[in-house]
Amino acid sequence: MSTVSINDVTKVWPDGTQAVDRVSLDVKHGEFMVLLGPSGCGKSTILRMIAGLEDPTSGDILLNGEPVLDVAPRDRKIAMVFQDFALYPHMSVNDNIGFPLKLSGIQPPQRGEQVGNVASALGIGDVLARRPSQLSGGQRQRVAMGRAIVRRPELFLMDEPLSNLDSGLRAELRAEITGLTRELGVTTMYVTHDQAEALTMADRVAIMRKGVLQDIGTPTEVYGRPATLYVAAFLGAPRMNLLEASVYVHLDRYIALNFGEQALYLPWTDIRARAIARYHGERIVVGMRAEALTPVAPEAPGDVLHGRIRYLEHHGHESLAFLDIGATAIVVDEMGQATHEDASAEPGALRRIGGALSRLTGRGSSAAAVRDPEQASVLGDNGRHHRRPAELAVRLAPYPAVSPGHPLSISVRMDALHFFDDRGDRIDIGWRS
Repeated sequence: MSTVSINDVTKVWPDGTQAVDRVSLDVKHGEFMVLLGPSGCGKSTILRMIAGLEDPTSGDILLNGEPVLDVAPRDRKIAMVFQDFALYPHMSVNDNIGFPLKLSGIQPPQRGEQVGNVASALGIGDVLARRPSQLSGGQRQRVAMGRAIVRRPELFLMDEPLSNLDSGLRAELRAEITGLTRELGVTTMYVTHDQAEALTMADRVAIMRKGVLQDIGTPTEVYGRPATLYVAAFLGAPRMNLLEASVYVHLDRYIALNFGEQALYLPWTDIRARAIARYHGERIVVGMRAEALTPVAPEAPGDVLHGRIRYLEHHGHESLAFLDIGATAIVVDEMGQATHEDASAEPGALRRIGGALSRLTGRGSSAAAVRDPEQASVLGDNGRHHRRPAELAVRLAPYPAVSPGHPLSISVRMDALHFFDDRGDRIDIGWRS
């Protein structure tokens, strides 16, 4: 097994593009660490620097506590699985899997035995005589995994190995990869843009955006208590509802969170109340996941919001109602692939986090510029960003007896709300220690 330490690593390409920005990350013995983020966020670059295929511009990388920047890739005891399989087309499956053993000088009888064992474990023992062109996508990926496993490396690096496969096969191979790495006890770093893969497979997830590490924690931690507004918006299906709220403190009684003409009331006894109270008279972002919202009768007591259904989405096992409650939405851009929400939005509705939050608070660009220098030019682009009415996603039963325009009241679990400040950082007491 192996440990990995990435210490303040930066990578700048020759054209001046900053791919990775001062990332520090530690991976423990036997841990399955997933690097998650949209295309171009720097996650694959980190993997390639660990493997020795790229050199960092600054910072250091340690394997088992030893610096490896001066160690050749072949001497780092690392096996890497690529997105495009990278198999030798002129070799049989047997020869592809056994090629690393051949380079190591292992004799054919012993080599054949090890290849057979690995192929059998991966369910490809009956195709050893075939060439890659005669295999399905799933079989080729298993061959690529077999070639990595047969070396018995101390560290696995997997760069989106399932992205070229159909959804059913991806689910099957997710389980196989997770089971094999657990059985072998090998430390694994896995790159993906698919949040389902990350939350299903990982011991811990590191979420990247534009080369910057946004959050790191167990799947439960990053989903249940995201560190930033970006992480909150990135994780979850449907996406977290992010609403602009004005804060008004009624000392020793409650905090009113005003969403246009409606409000929710956070009791003063709530442990988060004093942290939120610091924003009296200001505006913050309140996040609500669909699972925190329950349809109720209009006259139901408690924390209830009222609105009208703008449109419905039917998913077979459930329906999603998108509710207009008269609030203003905060839309975080650069989430990766377009969704229905992105495609249906009016022109200019997508906005960068800095621009949206600057207009949200009326504080100008200075605060956000300190946190992310790149946001300065975005905040100055006054004509690009537009606010829009919130469409609150609520889960309903399959094909409910309601339609667009129908009134709907929802009860809100106050303990499940998320709060973020004008810079997109989480507002919380006793945040993940």
